[in-house]
Amino acid sequence: MASTETENVYIVQKAIPAGASTDAIASSVTRRAVPKLALAENNVTDLASLGSKVTAVALMPGEQLLSSRMVEENAFLGPSRVQVPSGLQELTLKLPIERVAGGALKAGDTVGVFLSLEEAAAAGADGQAGTKSSKTQLTFHKVLVTAAQFSDGAATQTGTSDSGSGTSQASSTSSSKAQTDGTYLITLARNSADAERIVFAAEFGKVYLSREPGDALETSAGFVDTSRLFR
Repeated sequence: MASTETENVYIVQKAIPAGASTDAIASSVTRRAVPKLALAENNVTDLASLGSKVTAVALMPGEQLLSSRMVEENAFLGPSRVQVPSGLQELTLKLPIERVAGGALKAGDTVGVFLSLEEAAAAGADGQAGTKSSKTQLTFHKVLVTAAQFSDGAATQTGTSDSGSGTSQASSTSSSKAQTDGTYLITLARNSADAERIVFAAEFGKVYLSREPGDALETSAGFVDTSRLFR
């Protein structure tokens, strides 16, 4: 990376359980030079800046340490739910499994939000209906999932602590009532203006969520329609 502009940030080396303090995670992270194009938002360059915060979710080896995944100790809500960041609001989408990355999402994950909308074109001079126009766009990147539930409200995944290794593992809930209609309730944290757009798409189009970790590249063609699909 001799000719690449980099910045030293903290990378997780060993799995870190949810609720771990800054002192506890110090031995599980390392500073590493990362190309600036691959830097995640809210990356941590100084552990002291985290103060007395704890991890809101379990952290996996290889991911960048993000301040957005740390919360004040008295705000830690456990592995099935994450505190909504200050200034944002929560909204819940009811989506089928194919629109939530196969049901693998859990609280603390970040997602890409795809909005698809189909609009009927205005009628022509002959009174005939015009051709429908459909568009899809990856509109929002790295949106925080504050809760992920089955349709009956049970958390999709719960944290089980392995006291022998100190790691946290995710396991699916086994409620017989879970996922009764094959849908998931995914709660997102977003500002008011963005929440309006997501709700509009959910009401009049479709919403898809991709699992988009902190180091995922944010590339997009703007939007895709029939004229741009095969370019």
